[in-house]
Amino acid sequence: MEQKIIPEKEEVGIALEIPPKEEDLIVEKKQESSPIENWVPKTQVGKDVKSGRIKNISEIILSGRKILEPEIVDSLIVLEKDLLLVGQSKGKFGGGKRRAWRQTQKKTMEGNVITFSSMAVVGDRNGHVGLSIGKSKETLPSREKAVRLAKLNIIEINRGCGHFDCSCSEPHSIPFVVEGKCGSIKLKLIPAPQGTGLVVSDECKKILRLAGIKDIYSYAQGQGRTTINAANACIDALKKTRSL
Repeated sequence: MEQKIIPEKEEVGIALEIPPKEEDLIVEKKQESSPIENWVPKTQVGKDVKSGRIKNISEIILSGRKILEPEIVDSLIVLEKDLLLVGQSKGKFGGGKRRAWRQTQKKTMEGNVITFSSMAVVGDRNGHVGLSIGKSKETLPSREKAVRLAKLNIIEINRGCGHFDCSCSEPHSIPFVVEGKCGSIKLKLIPAPQGTGLVVSDECKKILRLAGIKDIYSYAQGQGRTTINAANACIDALKKTRSL
């Protein structure tokens, strides 16, 4: 009788996930924070911030000195950013959806030159907010440019509780009525009691939230559907909170 040789079963290897070492995590954190650590300031304000002479961004804003480097703002406060819906996708009879990129074309002898624009707002939800628009031949560079310019245009606002129905001392609204204008739009911001919310257009809500305002009334005149002018009018109104 011939004996049959049965092949042995191959062992199946199981790949185990090895958790990262603490040294690797430390290296990753250093790489994330490297842009500010490797930052070489070129202006006197940047040198003062880098050396630790200036520790508060209010010192720069109240003194009237210009911020020409976005790393100055990044090293002093923690910012959040958001994009405003300034464009619209193509659609028949106005059926296109709102989007963050606005596309324009310029007629030249060589053909159509396409440009993308985006509007960004940055803020720390504690009285500091900045707004700017960036333009480029592609979408992502325009967004990065808008965020960088918004950091350079950062302002400080006064918050308070200026409504007669609310007797609290928390800075949830603005201290008094202010009005801003841009183009044909006139936007009036009115103090509101706690629990009211932001009674304003959706794009202006993004600006007020990042500025640290939770309750407000508004009254607008003009072509309010022009998002860029409405946002600039909102910033113009917030600047006037520092007038008193």
